[in-house]
Amino acid sequence: MKRFLALISLLFAAAALAQNAPPAPDSVTVTGNGRTSVAPDRFTFTVGAPTIGATVDDAVRENNTRVASVIAALKQAGAKENEIRTSNFSIYPQQDYQQGRAPRITGYQVSNNITVTRDKIADAGKLLQAAINAGVNTSSGLQFEVSDPTRGRDEGLRAAFSDAKAKASLLAAAAGRTLGRAITISEAEGGRPQPMPRLMAMQGVAASATTEVPVESGTQELAFSVTATFELR
Repeated sequence: MKRFLALISLLFAAAALAQNAPPAPDSVTVTGNGRTSVAPDRFTFTVGAPTIGATVDDAVRENNTRVASVIAALKQAGAKENEIRTSNFSIYPQQDYQQGRAPRITGYQVSNNITVTRDKIADAGKLLQAAINAGVNTSSGLQFEVSDPTRGRDEGLRAAFSDAKAKASLLAAAAGRTLGRAITISEAEGGRPQPMPRLMAMQGVAASATTEVPVESGTQELAFSVTATFELR
């Protein structure tokens, strides 16, 4: 019984506090968007040199030789050891399909892909050409990136907040009110920088006598979004 009476007392006290609390201010909540452009400072590309042999050993042996040549050429062109990594190694049987007969294995294809990542945009074309000259014949493309996700963040967030405030001011004026202080501000979902890398497809690359693959890194647009609640006066 005592516990019940104590609970009733707490409920009455809470109700009294709610009645005496100042009313919540009228407000408007909007989402603002901001964008900023930054120059990429890192590139990545993946190349490969698939080989086919009558046996697995033959295909692997030939592939090892070709990949070693590619790696050596990349290093000679300036790539460091920690910038080169194996990203995929695969062995697939080559089969001959004839109607009415079971598939027959005619050989094996071995693929060893090499991924290069370097923080020097100017070297992209030179390293690609070095790999091509060394015998690669497949590539998944060239991607330019911004290594530091905070680059452009301050400018982008300020732009997003300014956009939110402009929207809120417009809505306040339409309602015959004036805009007050910002009550809450938060980065909206998906508001982190969203890089949009440029890709260059290079399937079936053939060796070239040119000294360097021509590439352009351009710029990347980063998108930011904030949600803000403003007081209405």
